[in-house]
Formats: sequence, C-alpha cells, structure tokens
Amino acid sequence: MFAEERRNEILNLIESGKPVKVGDLSQRFGVSESTIRRDLQELENGGVIQRTHGGAISVQSSFELSYQEKEVRNFDEKQKIARAAAELVKDGESVFLDSGTTTLQIALALRGKAITIATNSMDVAQVFSDDSSVEVIVLGGSLRKSIRSLVGYLTNEMLGRLHFDKVFLAANAVDPELGVTTPNLIEAETKSHMVRAGKEVILVMDHSKIWEKSMCKICSLDEINLLLTDDGLEESEVKGLSQYVQVQIAN
Repeated sequence: MFAEERRNEILNLIESGKPVKVGDLSQRFGVSESTIRRDLQELENGGVIQRTHGGAISVQSSFELSYQEKEVRNFDEKQKIARAAAELVKDGESVFLDSGTTTLQIALALRGKAITIATNSMDVAQVFSDDSSVEVIVLGGSLRKSIRSLVGYLTNEMLGRLHFDKVFLAANAVDPELGVTTPNLIEAETKSHMVRAGKEVILVMDHSKIWEKSMCKICSLDEINLLLTDDGLEESEVKGLSQYVQVQIAN
C-alpha cells in the first residue's frame, strides 16, 4: 500500500468518529509506529486531523461534553484531586473556583473552612449556601446553560477588579507546547482573566485531559504555578510535564 492510500484510510477511520491510537494503526497497516506518526503529522499539517497523545482525532471532534457526562467521567480521580487541592488552602485566604466538575468536588472538600470563595459557577456557589464559615462571591455574566457557568464581558470586568490568593482553574486539555485549552472562545477569554486575577494559579485536571489539545487557548503553562492531577500518568509523562510546570500528583 502506498503512503497516500494508507493516509486516506487513516483519515477515514478518524472521521468515523473514533479516536485512533498509533499502536493500533501500526498493527492494522503492518508498518512501524514511527511511520504512522509521520502519517499523522502529514494529516495534521494538512489541517484535517488533530494529533493527541498517542493518537489522533478528527478536527470536527473538538466538541465539549455535556455537564452530566463530565460529572461521572473519572469521578474517583476528581475526588483525589479535590482532597489534595483543599489541603493547599489556608484559613483566611481568598480563593477563586472556576466552573467545572473537578472544582465542584474541591468546593465540597472546602466546606467548613474560614475562607472567602469567589466563583462563576452556580453549582459551586450552591455548595456553600448553608455554610456559615465561607463567604461567597458570585460573579455575574452570561449563563452558559450547558455547563452552568457565568462568562463573558461582565464576568471579565469583575475579574479585572478582584485578586485572589489562589485560583483553581479548570480546562478541557493541556499540551506543553500549545498550553491550556478549551473548546469555547468566550469561556477561554473568561478563563484568561481568571489566570490574571490569581497570586497563585493552580490548574486542576484529571490525567485523561493531559497531552491533549482543544481549539481555544487560555494561557501558556508558564502562567500556571502548579498542575494538580491524579496518579494516572506514567512516570515518564510526569517528568516530561515537569520541564514546563510544577506537577503535583494526588494519590
């Protein structure tokens, strides 16, 4: 089979909707993994696919999961991250919690602490509705109903007037070269304002989102103080990430 024919077949597989892995393609076509990686690079250069860690997806697959899908995905890992995140917060601090299913777990872990919480998440704010220990600030803005977050001009204006000891940032993907990304342009802009509002910015995400790419850039990894993730990464992957950002593994 000629390289062009193989690449066309690879493209057809990817466009069928399922992400593909380098090892699987290598076996399927009887060529080396390095040959497959070159094929994927050529297809990405042509703008028809997006490479991921260990494989590729269609450029049409940069969609956002529903809130309900995110909530149940890697739930145990999110709880590990939440417990580790809560241990980083000291009494008296001001903390911003981004909207997201991982940050929602952090909110639950922070109940009872004598802190100030600001958020653009209706769900996070609700966690503290009966908690007398926590002062709560809810940012205004346009409601993204699919993920229950407030974003846009009003949210950005408020973030520009506030400063927090810690910002816990959520995102859909992180890649060392591209940085922290999300599928939605307006969401990405608001998250960029969150990054600028924090003395310490802590990116919280489970391992499935690492070495991945989404459409809209939030920030570079050098703007993040700490990446807090679970123990689902290989040791070599942690070492690779540590060249770009401090990494803490939640066990």
